[in-house]
Amino acid sequence: MRLLFLGDVMGRSGRNAIAEHLPRLRADWRLDFVVVNGENATNGMGLSGAHAKLIFDAGADCVTLGDHAFDQKDMMQAIESDSRIIRPLNFAKAAPGKGYRLFQATNGRKVLVCQVLGQVFMKRPFDDPFSAVDSVLRAHPRGGLAQAVIVDMHCEATSEKMAMGHFCDGKASLVVGTHTHVPTADAQILPGGTGYLTDAGMCGDYHSVIGMDKAEPMRRFITGMAKGRFTPAEGEATLSGVFLRTDDRTGAAEEIRMIRVGGRLQPSAP
Repeated sequence: MRLLFLGDVMGRSGRNAIAEHLPRLRADWRLDFVVVNGENATNGMGLSGAHAKLIFDAGADCVTLGDHAFDQKDMMQAIESDSRIIRPLNFAKAAPGKGYRLFQATNGRKVLVCQVLGQVFMKRPFDDPFSAVDSVLRAHPRGGLAQAVIVDMHCEATSEKMAMGHFCDGKASLVVGTHTHVPTADAQILPGGTGYLTDAGMCGDYHSVIGMDKAEPMRRFITGMAKGRFTPAEGEATLSGVFLRTDDRTGAAEEIRMIRVGGRLQPSAP
């Protein structure tokens, strides 16, 4: 299968880039399944039901969330009515929605998508992500029930993301990090056939501080004082993420490429 994962959509700029580029990329790259992390798509904090619809209309098959999953209150209802939206497995046990789903891709093939939150440097404690993802992967073996398995590891620490990649090697088709909004340069296929990238980056304006207009973050760094709220930067966005080609029989990764389309970053495509 030909899979695309796009990193955190950041505000209006990111939404516009998704709407502009994703329909063409889906056709030109002959994509079988597309996952988009949308947890910052609405004003940089969470995802509204309307903005989830925009991402799906552009060509996404699944939208993952993160630690800001329910910052937009209508997501409490939207995630119950649209099973294509995935929240973290190890979020609060009473949270609505599900942390994984087996999706239908092209030609009757199945793709499992799950998401977990890391624990290191996060603002609130979450349940152990490793045991959470292990139970799901054991029940959905790669190349068996699912022709491809995608794990979105949403966390701060690169070490924790890398540990999850090794933990899932041989069980997932792709382990990709989200949350920090800066793409890393370590796309690789691990020995067990799992594609890995520490962070997919963001779909947003990179003339910014991780997607936010520069003025307020810089003021806080320089003076230690806040003057206003963080607001998303609204320049031209770069779509950032990862392309993966897998073997349908085994679910193993055969090719992995970093993706950058539009905006300020150097272009990269399959």
